[in-house]
Amino acid sequence: MPLHHAVLALLTRRPNHGYELKARFEEAVGPQWGGLNIGHLYQILERLVRDGYVSRSQVAQTDRPDKNLYTLTEAGEAELRSWATTAWVRVGGFRDELFLKLLGAVALGPQALATLIEAQRQTYLSELAGLGRQRRAHADEPLVAVLIDAAIAHTKADLGLLDSAAQHLGPLATAQAAQAEEHSPAQARTGTDEAPRGRAG
Repeated sequence: MPLHHAVLALLTRRPNHGYELKARFEEAVGPQWGGLNIGHLYQILERLVRDGYVSRSQVAQTDRPDKNLYTLTEAGEAELRSWATTAWVRVGGFRDELFLKLLGAVALGPQALATLIEAQRQTYLSELAGLGRQRRAHADEPLVAVLIDAAIAHTKADLGLLDSAAQHLGPLATAQAAQAEEHSPAQARTGTDEAPRGRAG
């Protein structure tokens, strides 16, 4: 539950209400993570209160409805410490739509593969340029800068993957195209037309 633990981390500094937590989260992680849906955040807070990791109190307001204030409990701090000091282990495998696109392009032949790889290369280069601008804009925000550096490293690795794909999948795409041509309806008709005909009686 990484978002649940991120909320616990934000509450270590001081109690907050929901919209303050949303703003602080988005400020802390920067544009790479994306915005935090306020409805989802309140679902997280409800779960944390139910689990005893956060307590909730109401603060009276004269000109608007009372607001809920969320405070980290001792149990919540212990849970955060346990989570934040253990290694992250990938459990879902490496799932990326690009691999499915490569599967489709290989099936269509070498021209389709080359088209996909070049289009993807230009997309990654454009992403790198944008990430470079973000990195300069957030140079004074250490956590955001680290997240952007990770995105840059990941995108550079993806660029290298494209070279590997061209090298290893190119021959496979060529072979599959040849097999498809052998079994195409046009080829079957040609073979039928060229079959020996019986002599007229």
